Amino acid sequence: MKEVSNSYIYTFGYSKDECSLSHLEMRSFFGKETDDNILKSTISIDPSRSPFIRERIEVVYEGETLQEIISQVAQINMLGRSFKVIFSKINDRDESTAIAYKERREIERVIGWEIEGKADVHQPDHTFGMATLNGRWYFGHYQKNEAIWQKHVKKPREYSTALSSKIARTIVNIGIPHDTKGVRAIDPCCGIGTVLVEAHSMGINIEGRDINPLVAVGARENMEYFGFQGRVTLGAIADVTEKYDVAIIDLPYNLYTHITRDEQDDIIKQTRRISQKAIIITIEDMDDLVKGAGFQIVDRGVTLKGNFKREILVCQ
Repeated sequence: MKEVSNSYIYTFGYSKDECSLSHLEMRSFFGKETDDNILKSTISIDPSRSPFIRERIEVVYEGETLQEIISQVAQINMLGRSFKVIFSKINDRDESTAIAYKERREIERVIGWEIEGKADVHQPDHTFGMATLNGRWYFGHYQKNEAIWQKHVKKPREYSTALSSKIARTIVNIGIPHDTKGVRAIDPCCGIGTVLVEAHSMGINIEGRDINPLVAVGARENMEYFGFQGRVTLGAIADVTEKYDVAIIDLPYNLYTHITRDEQDDIIKQTRRISQKAIIITIEDMDDLVKGAGFQIVDRGVTLKGNFKREILVCQ
């Protein structure tokens, strides 16, 4: 099959507490959000980048009816390769028009019968996906999320207030949703390097920095543990002289760190000096400091862990 897709179907999964953060990531990736857990876009995102994207279908055929799909897939010749068809259970249908499990399996069988090739539900050479959205049927190449971030949960060095791998990966996506290869990023308050690990795992050029020498050593150790190499320097953000496209700052706060509001203000101002864009994570209202530094808050969301709330500000 040589068809080139100009659209993709994505499905999502997240908890109630993760809704704000996942929607912020959606808006960063696609410029829009959905409450139906399924979205169509012309933007290509590897589903394994996101903790919330479950699967992606690169659309090859679409139609108003299932029969239109059946007639189109008859063109497919696998040339000796095996295949599998997966009908996504996630859609925007209400209960009265929902497609039940048995019906989905039957549709998979009918579609598979039309494709010239060997069906293999266990170890196929290629997987096709199907979905329904807005009353239309879609069929194409299927890609499942590999949940790469879960491999980074257990680290040699841990820090009780550090961002989780899941949240850190999402924040990197919010800060650098596209054109990851050409971006220069920095985490100037990097802690034990959770953001650095997630960014490097996606091939993003990011540097770390921290004022605490023991923490900086921990960040290097964590990165090396997962096979990543990157620059982690010691010192205050005020000493940074280079310029970056994006800065990601998990802002130090009084709850766990002896830092004044004036010092927080200075960090934000220094961030504006070195970077065109910033993702600022804070437990306090920092809107006045962010705007005073010359940033504009273009989007925002929250992440919750029990009663502990962090706000994520997208600043330009």
